[in-house]
Parts: sequence; C-alpha cells; structure tokens
Amino acid sequence: MSQSTVPDADVRRRARSAARPRPGKDGKPPPRERAPGPSLRVRLRRDRALILMTLPAVLLVLVFSYLPILGNVVAFQDYDPYLSDNGFVAMLESPWVGFEQFARIFGDSAFWAAVRNTLVLFFLQLVLFFPVPILFALLISSVVRPRVRAVAQAVMYLPHFFSWVLVVTVFQQIFGGAGIIAQTLRRHGIEGFDLMTDPGLFKFLLTAEGVWKDAGWGIIVFLAALASVNHELYEAAAMDGANRWRRMWHVTLPALRPVIALLLVLRVGDALTVGFEQILLQRDAVGRDAAEVLDTFVWWTGIRNQDFGYAAAAGLVKGVIGLGLVLTANKVAHLMGEQGVYKR
Repeated sequence: MSQSTVPDADVRRRARSAARPRPGKDGKPPPRERAPGPSLRVRLRRDRALILMTLPAVLLVLVFSYLPILGNVVAFQDYDPYLSDNGFVAMLESPWVGFEQFARIFGDSAFWAAVRNTLVLFFLQLVLFFPVPILFALLISSVVRPRVRAVAQAVMYLPHFFSWVLVVTVFQQIFGGAGIIAQTLRRHGIEGFDLMTDPGLFKFLLTAEGVWKDAGWGIIVFLAALASVNHELYEAAAMDGANRWRRMWHVTLPALRPVIALLLVLRVGDALTVGFEQILLQRDAVGRDAAEVLDTFVWWTGIRNQDFGYAAAAGLVKGVIGLGLVLTANKVAHLMGEQGVYKR
C-alpha cells in the first residue's frame, strides 16, 4: 500500500504544479482571468425591481443635489438676477469677471473672521458633543431592565424632533435674563445673569443646545452597533476575569470603532456647517463678531446684500475645503485600519 501511495502523491503534486500559473518575464504571476459574467441586458432584467425602487431616490438626488451645482457658475460672474425674469437667462447675460470674486474673498477680513468662528465652534462640538452619544449609548446598553432602557432612550431621543425655534425658546426660559435661574437668584438677593446674550459663552451655549437636541439621534446609531456585538465575547472576557470596565474597553469599544471612525469622517467633512438656523436665531442677541459663521456670512452677503456672485464664491470655497477635509479624514481612517466612507 505504501508503494502505491507514493506514485499517487507524486502525480497529485505534479498536477498542482502544472495548474499553478507560471510567472512571466518580470517574475510576477500573470493576472487571473475572470469568468465572463452576465451581460448588461441580463443584469437589467434580473435587477429591474431594485432599479425601479431606487429610481425615485436617484431622481431626487439629481434634481436637488446635482443640478443646483450648475448654479456655481455665478461665482465667476457679476450676477444680476434682474436682467431677466428667467434666472437661467440672467446667468447667460451676466458679465464674466473670472476670479475677481475669489480675490475679494481672500482679502476680506469679515470672511476670515467667519472662518475662525466656524472652526472654533467645530472643534468645541467635536470635543464636547461627539463623545456624548457614545457615553450615553454605553450607559443605556448597561441597563438591565428593557423597559427602563426603552424609556431612557425615548426621553433622550424626543428633543431631536423639536425645531430650533423651540430649542432656543426653552434655553431662553431657563438661562435668559428673565429665565428661571435668573429669577431664582434674584429672589435670594443674588444678581442674576443672562447667558443668552453673553458673547464669550455663546459658542458653549450653541454646543449645549446641540447636545440636548441631537445627542439622542447619535445614541440610536451606536446602540445599533452595540446590538451586533457577539455576547459570547463578553462571556469569554468575564470567564477570563475581566470586570465591567475591562469588558467595555476590550470588547465594546473595539466593536464601536468602525462606526466611530465613519461618523467622525462625516463630521469632519461637515465641519464648516455648524448650524445655520440655530445661529441665525441668536445672532442679533450676541452680535456679529461672536456669531458670524460661514453659513450666516453667505446668507447675509448673498440674500440681504444681494451680492450673489460673492456669496456663491464663498460657498464654493467652503465646499472645496469641506471636500478636502473629508478626503484627509478618510485617509487617516485608512491609516488606522478602518474603512471610513469608502474603501481604499
């Protein structure tokens, strides 16, 4: 039997070496040939139900996201909407000025002040706001009773449905000059305060309003990620002697890391958009120097002052910087071993 198995093993070894692709002249193996897939007609017929389902969403994206990009041409014009009753004809008839609007932007101190306020507010929200949903998701997931967990999640998620007008009103009734805290202090002989009109604390106020309103939305995302964690990992860690903090550090946080990286990349890409409506509602109370950000700068310049070409150029610069931030943050996520927004 041993004499018969040796030739058989030799034959199999020779067959594997013959089937193995031989390297080319440069020493690299030749690329593998892929089997031909189904034709485009077959794939369209096979996936026609999915295509019909996604067609309305694709049309909405094209109409409201991609067609308006054509309006950026006014950034290179001295655009005058009153040249014609048709806005498209007015764009064709407006004189071209090239990069004159961008030269005005880079020499405008008000623009750079808005950029500075935007970046400061973004970093505050990144440090003080971004970790809050993660911490609340970890706290809610550690609650044993499902009913208590559901009530806590609903209470935290409810402010997400409030408008910014209602949110600002609630904070005004609490922290304003005639709010509950100020009136309570006055009744006890202490001079009250008005947090809503303090320019130095305005950015912290905006961050607190954002945490109260939108932290519940982020909790849902992280709770969904926690639900996909295998409970056998917690059991194995507990058997190895890991306490609750060790299990959270070595099991829960590594499971959340891909979601955290993805949301962080998206948040960095949205760094220059820090809340237009929220800031516009409170801009007059604290003044332009403390509350002017890029969104309000574009609105005030383009809509109120009707300098549409200048506002379009500022918005285009903001979009280019945001795209650069997304690409940079996604590259950092790849270096950390995460997928980010798209694969390498």
